[in-house]
Amino acid sequence: MSAPPVRVLLADDERLVRSGFRLLLDLQDDVAVVGEATTGAEAVAQARATRPDVVLMDIRMPAMDGIQATRAITASPELRRVRILILTTYDTDAYVFEGLQAGASGFLLKDAGPAELLHGIRVVAAGEALLAPRITRRLIGQFTARQTAGQAAERQLSVLTKREREVLALVGQGLANDEIGAALFLSPATARTHVSHAMMKLGARDRAQLVVIAFRTGLVTP
Repeated sequence: MSAPPVRVLLADDERLVRSGFRLLLDLQDDVAVVGEATTGAEAVAQARATRPDVVLMDIRMPAMDGIQATRAITASPELRRVRILILTTYDTDAYVFEGLQAGASGFLLKDAGPAELLHGIRVVAAGEALLAPRITRRLIGQFTARQTAGQAAERQLSVLTKREREVLALVGQGLANDEIGAALFLSPATARTHVSHAMMKLGARDRAQLVVIAFRTGLVTP
């Protein structure tokens, strides 16, 4: 029996953008569009009504922007399984970082190709974070460099074992579980377990938030 399709909600105030996404997604056997929203408020309401697996969330929308909508969705216990994939452009770096802090699982550039968009949806739906290491490190480094690590950072990291700190640092560098395992001479399954423990101890929603924590605490430097 095949797996059920990934349920996707499209949130963008531009009709042509939504239509383009829908046209592409409707051609996929493993993806189903379950709704559309033109404002952040509609995105939150549609998320509650349709319970999608993934929301493709534009940042700049009227009434309530994509960051506010992301925060509202990720803060709702009944929507804890909904993943947010933010759509952005190069000139909205600050908003991308805010989106990650708000609980988004990753981001894509709005001019991403069809294959990249489909890959992003499937990765996020599977519970992973979609983080382009080069861009993500630049973004997070830029907007956390001014934040003080110091004693506050040490208190936050004190709940981790030495191995979990090492794993967190490698997650912050954009490494996948198999790459972390190879770097630390661990099996991918053991690396995955350490990542899960770090997420639980730090209260992180997913790997995207682990990357934010790694940079914010100074465990990884830009």
